[in-house]
Amino acid sequence: MNDKSYYLRPDVQIEPLFNQWYAWSHLIAPATAAMNIGNSHIKIMNSYIMAPEIHAIAVKNPAMRGGPFLDFDSDRVAEIKNLLERTMKEQAHMVEFSIAIKRLNDLLLNEGRGQSLETLYEKVPDALRGYVELVYDLNHRPAIRLLEGLLYRSAYYDPARQSISLSICQGDDRPFVFSTPRMGNKTSITLKVPFSDTGLDELAKMRCKPEKLGYISEVLGISREDEQLFRTFFTTDVPPPTTKYEGEAVRIRYFGHACILIESKDLCVMIDPLVSYEYESDIFRYSFSSLPEKIDYVLITHGHSDHIVMETLLQLRHKIGTIVVPKSGGGALEDPSLKLMLQHTGFRNVVELDEMETIDVPGGSLTGIPFLGEHGDLNTRTKLAHYVKLGGRSLLYAADSRNVDSKLYERVHQSIGDIETVFIGMECDGAPLSWLYGPLLMKPLDRKLDQTRRFSGSDFVRAFEIVRIFNSKEVYVYAMGQEPWLNFITSIKYTDESNPIVESNKLVAACRSNGIAAERLYGCKELCSQS
Repeated sequence: MNDKSYYLRPDVQIEPLFNQWYAWSHLIAPATAAMNIGNSHIKIMNSYIMAPEIHAIAVKNPAMRGGPFLDFDSDRVAEIKNLLERTMKEQAHMVEFSIAIKRLNDLLLNEGRGQSLETLYEKVPDALRGYVELVYDLNHRPAIRLLEGLLYRSAYYDPARQSISLSICQGDDRPFVFSTPRMGNKTSITLKVPFSDTGLDELAKMRCKPEKLGYISEVLGISREDEQLFRTFFTTDVPPPTTKYEGEAVRIRYFGHACILIESKDLCVMIDPLVSYEYESDIFRYSFSSLPEKIDYVLITHGHSDHIVMETLLQLRHKIGTIVVPKSGGGALEDPSLKLMLQHTGFRNVVELDEMETIDVPGGSLTGIPFLGEHGDLNTRTKLAHYVKLGGRSLLYAADSRNVDSKLYERVHQSIGDIETVFIGMECDGAPLSWLYGPLLMKPLDRKLDQTRRFSGSDFVRAFEIVRIFNSKEVYVYAMGQEPWLNFITSIKYTDESNPIVESNKLVAACRSNGIAAERLYGCKELCSQS
């Protein structure tokens, strides 16, 4: 290593991994990680080992993208066998946890009939003893409450299973995250560091601040055998300078999907960060070089993998002042705490926001708005739309909110009044419940019922009703998962005939015919700025 200073190349991809699988919220929270290992990863790997040709054919079929198929050719059986064997050995306690949850659930269903549950504690499987509370709801139905804070301090949360994969991003085509482990190759480096390692902050800073390779190599523990490849991830080319927005108006920039940057001269707020890398493409996009030096607040709408993206958040951690997450219901398997997850992965100032709770900020306020739907009717508390008042502007970022009851928005309107600008997701088909939450279910759901419980946003009628209630002057359809750099998370590819496109076209047309500015966003756009 020489003493010259270098920048991190803008096309270097930094993927967070858990046990070699792409890390998202359900693979970081201990209980959901155990359920995904025991009820998803092991099954997918066994399936590939038994019939690799079927997987290789399936991933080439666009209709099968997003299914439980490893995105490999049929020649990787030995590697997957090795990963499976290591998983069964090193993650045996996690598999045992997933089995114990099912056993305890069955015990409660069989023996929890309204009497005191105290006598059942001695029957709790050993893997769960001391980590659960047995409770009834008000209809005397028994349930398990996980003591999630304790689980993070147990063997079920092991940062040694976390790592970072560094490589050059070659384009938008990346293997689908839920079904394909990252096996490594000659063009990637795996850093055996936990997500909380401050060396990752030092690396991320090098996107705009030069540093000596010897320093960053030592901080990250780069081995001699990886030094030559590691050098290729850096450049002497100076990136565009980061500048603080100083305009009098509020500037809003759309970074793709649900990621929005809101700037005034006093404050910078980012919602659901998901930032693309820079590489040759026909689609112009904002990237990490488009961001300011500091982001005062990051707002998260909910815990799905396309809204809380650890790959982006870890690279922004050094810039973030406060990260605001929806308040967790506390202890439900399907509803892990985002606050605990972020605190244990190195984020220092994490604040939970409840429904209709407000945070005052310079020049305005941030308010959590109730968020219905899009979670398959599970009792998931950890979700919020965000109402931002800044610089005289009023903006609602409704993400995937589904207007299942317009009375909610009427009551919210009575409380906060009109909202000038509404951003709303209209991915109104959505995947069925089992696609995301299948590993957590205690028993399989009938296919017909599964298809009724989908992760769908609002259609035209439901979305237009929100616009009408808030007397909005501007409407933007976003969070559609269309951008190609999201395919590895969303697996979405629309046509003009796709229902979300048809329904959002109706919304845009209806708004415009009523004198309301409207647009479906795609790629990137600066929406409002001081000229």
